[in-house]
Amino acid sequence: MIFSRAKLGACLMVAFVAVGVAGNGTSTALFAPPAAEAQNIGQRVVSGIVTDANSALLAGATVFLKDLKSKTIRSYTSDAKGRFRFAQVNMAEDHELWAEKDGKKSPTKTVSSWDTRKEFETELKVK
Repeated sequence: MIFSRAKLGACLMVAFVAVGVAGNGTSTALFAPPAAEAQNIGQRVVSGIVTDANSALLAGATVFLKDLKSKTIRSYTSDAKGRFRFAQVNMAEDHELWAEKDGKKSPTKTVSSWDTRKEFETELKVK
């Protein structure tokens, strides 16, 4: 491959910029450390409602919350209005959430550690 002097100079300039070297040999700030971002430290509340296939509120369903790191599972029975609530859920861990009643199960939802909400609300539809 033959490059003209102009193309070779342009390629070298791109290479120097890519590795963060200025024309005078000093390093540039192109590769500065990443800025600090919000961390998910603390607890959150995971709550919502359980419904049946017809979207009617479902009382007496068992709702499960599984910590994907420790594999521990917490459960809650939905109240007369189909509501459930888990307090003190670790925001730094991922969780799976689902509901079951009479042999039927809702699709599993993920409560991600990347989600910064202190209150996570959802609907679980048991089909």
